[in-house]
Amino acid sequence: MIPIETLAILFGISSALSWGAGDFAGGYASRRTGAYIVVLVTQITGLIIFPLLALVFSESLPPMVDLMWGALAGFFGAAGLIALYQGMSRGMISITATLAAVIGVIIPVMYSALNEGIPSLFKILGFIFALVGIWSIVRRNTGSGLKAKDLEYPLLAGMLYGLFFISIDNFSSNAIYWPLTVSRIPAMILLTGFIMSKKKISRPGTGSIALAILAGIFNTGGAVLFALASGAGRLDIATILSSLSPVVTVLLACILLKEQLAIRQWAGVMASMIAIVLISV
Repeated sequence: MIPIETLAILFGISSALSWGAGDFAGGYASRRTGAYIVVLVTQITGLIIFPLLALVFSESLPPMVDLMWGALAGFFGAAGLIALYQGMSRGMISITATLAAVIGVIIPVMYSALNEGIPSLFKILGFIFALVGIWSIVRRNTGSGLKAKDLEYPLLAGMLYGLFFISIDNFSSNAIYWPLTVSRIPAMILLTGFIMSKKKISRPGTGSIALAILAGIFNTGGAVLFALASGAGRLDIATILSSLSPVVTVLLACILLKEQLAIRQWAGVMASMIAIVLISV
C-alpha cells in the first residue's frame, strides 16, 4: 500500500509531466495557427473528456459548493491565460511568463501554510529550489527599459493562476470530474468572447487542430492529476511539483525540436530535480 503522502507526490510529478507535454504540443500547434484558437480547442477537449471520466468512474454529482469552486477555477484559469497573453502582446514575454509562473506558485504556498501549517525544513528547501528552477528555465534576457506598468499583467496573471490552484484544492477532496467539467464552461465563455473581440484570427488547419486536441488531452490529464495530488496531500506540494511543467516542455523541445538550452536553463533543470528529491524526503 503506497502512503498517501507518497501518492500525492507521484500525482504532482505526473501532473507536471502531463501539463508540460500539453504546453509543448499546444505551443507547437500555435506556430501554425492562433494561440487563442489552440487554447479554445483544449478547453473543448476537456469539456468532452471530464464528464466521460465522471461516468466511467461513477462519480456522484457533488454538492453545489464544489461545483461553484469548479466554476471559479475555470474563471480564474481562463482570465489568467488572457492576462498572460495580453502581457506577452506588449512585448514583455519573458517578464510575463516568469513572474506569472513564480507568483502562481507563491500564492498557493502561502495559502497552504496558513491552512495546513508550515511544512518541514526539507520541503521548504525543495520549494526554494523549485522556484529557482522555474525562474531559471522560463526567464530570458530582457532589456533595461522595464517600467512599473509592464508588471501589471504578469502580476495579475500570477495571482489568477494562484487562485486557480486554490479553487481546485477546495473541491478536490470531495469530487474531481464534475467540478472540472463545470470549470470549462466559464473558461470557454471568457475565451470565446475574447477571441471574438480580436479583429484578425487565423483559420486553423487539420494538422493544427490535431495537435491542439493532443494538447487538450494532456492538459486535461494535468488538471485531473493536480486535483488528485491536492486532494491526497498538501496544496503547496501539489502546486510546486505540478508547476515544474516547464522542465518537461523545454526538455521535449530540446529532444524533439533540437532546440539548444542555455546554461541557465540546464541549471534550472538541475535545481528542479533537486527540488523533487527534497520535497519527497
